[in-house]
Amino acid sequence: MVEELSEFSAGEFQTFTELFLADTTLQILVAILGGGLLFIAIIYHHFGKLWDRQEFSYTKPHVSGVVRSALLGLFLIGLVTVCNALIQPEISPQSMAVANPDAISKFVKVLNTINILVVAFTVAKLMPIVLNKAEKTKLEKEDFEKWKEMKGFADDEDNLFYKIFKWIPPKTHPEDMTKEEFEKNLQTKDGINFLENYRTSKGVTIGSYEKLVEYPFGEWKKAERKKYQKYLNNCLSGNNETGRKLALGAKPQEIYPIDTWREEKRLRGYDPIIPAAKPAGHAELQQELVPKTAKQILPVGIIVASVIGVVGWWGVDLFVLATATGGLALGVGLALKETLENYFAYILIRKDKVFVEGDRIQLASGYNGIVHRITPRVTYIRHALNESLAIIPTRQLVTAEIINYTKEIEFVPAIVDVGVSYLNDPKQVASILVKIGKRALIEVKDSKGNHVSVQKRCPYLDQNKPSCGCDKNIHVDIEQPTVRFNKFNDSSLDFSIWVYVRSYGAQFKMKSTMRLIMYEEFKKYDIRIPWPIRTVYQGDEKREEKEIAERETNRKQVVDEFGIGDLSRGEGD
Repeated sequence: MVEELSEFSAGEFQTFTELFLADTTLQILVAILGGGLLFIAIIYHHFGKLWDRQEFSYTKPHVSGVVRSALLGLFLIGLVTVCNALIQPEISPQSMAVANPDAISKFVKVLNTINILVVAFTVAKLMPIVLNKAEKTKLEKEDFEKWKEMKGFADDEDNLFYKIFKWIPPKTHPEDMTKEEFEKNLQTKDGINFLENYRTSKGVTIGSYEKLVEYPFGEWKKAERKKYQKYLNNCLSGNNETGRKLALGAKPQEIYPIDTWREEKRLRGYDPIIPAAKPAGHAELQQELVPKTAKQILPVGIIVASVIGVVGWWGVDLFVLATATGGLALGVGLALKETLENYFAYILIRKDKVFVEGDRIQLASGYNGIVHRITPRVTYIRHALNESLAIIPTRQLVTAEIINYTKEIEFVPAIVDVGVSYLNDPKQVASILVKIGKRALIEVKDSKGNHVSVQKRCPYLDQNKPSCGCDKNIHVDIEQPTVRFNKFNDSSLDFSIWVYVRSYGAQFKMKSTMRLIMYEEFKKYDIRIPWPIRTVYQGDEKREEKEIAERETNRKQVVDEFGIGDLSRGEGD
């Protein structure tokens, strides 16, 4: 190893250094080149600040990024071209006597090297922009599919969906509807609207949509850009919540660029974005929270590969260089062992999508929370009630046992246990619990009016309204409400009622509301919840039986109307 290091050859770098120190012409040319690079850096810095304050950078960020990166490359190539023009007299036959031809040729090689590195740098700058544009285009198409599914967003103008698509009724009536009822609905506007939103017992829509324009996606994109332009104009004119004109390119950022605006809409369920509704710097903070992805390593790889190629072109023995630096690389690798493990674990998590930001997960330790941020070093998991923030090395999450409540199947059961008196008929109790569950399916909603539960058919459809989405993305067959007669307890008959909700956190609202409905219904039908004590009856049992028997007719009516759910069936049925 010592012998190899002693024979290390710096190639033409050493020759160029010696020529530079001995040749005044070369020193002048290098000074011009260095001054030009400094001048370009200053100009480009001020140009970048000016460019960031242009509306174009907000409405077309990817085109803006390409132009900005390409201009830097053109500036640098222009500088090299100027330097080449300046040295032409130096290499002419008339000036060979006073100039050092070897020095000039070496400087020309330096200029070519700079050209190569400038091209590599420009490509490295453009690559993330191109990849990011491809990713944003994919997300935009997903937004379009969501828009079709929702039959338009809340901020659409002039009934946009029905200007692009027209619903075509089926040729034959669905199995769940009589022919007479189907044909009657076809005669009225409300009836057609009912059929358009109708879902069969299997959860399938009927009819189809015919496009009214040649390129629906393009028309939708124009409408979305028009919405963003309106948002931008309101920010710039002062027609916003702050009552003042917001500035483009401000630090911290006050206006969403169009890509961030779209992301905000996704996070809010495609609700309209109110200008200046978020505090200053929110958009900038959101961008900082976006983890680094593997595609951002690609520019570094391009630059490193270009540098290695240039070093080899200058005559440096790459094998000897690699041998000389191998020991150092090994030492650095050992020192950064855990860092590298975290990084590759991060790549695996991203690639396999084990979990993503926003997923509800539970760790082997029992900690249950929402994935807040994934980085190549640590992962932040926020407690659902904001009690704490767990910070865990990312590498530990690759081999650990994790329960993901969000991936694939996004709904969970809300289960309420209750005990009733032995004097109540279990079948009647089960029927009343079914009634409670069916009320909860319809009545329990979130702040946006969407049903909290998951169900085969959205109750809004029966009111001739669009589905709120509670009947979407159901990949398994579920029967609800589900009632179970669990056991004969010391002082009660123990039942449980199951209703499936759309997310882990939604179960708490559902449970709370079901208990309120349960109290109301039990009181109405005299279903008694016994005290957890042993009762010695001294003639009271007959009195209670008489009191309970007074409402026997009412309870039988509930059984006839609602049945007893799947209580009469076995687990294997």
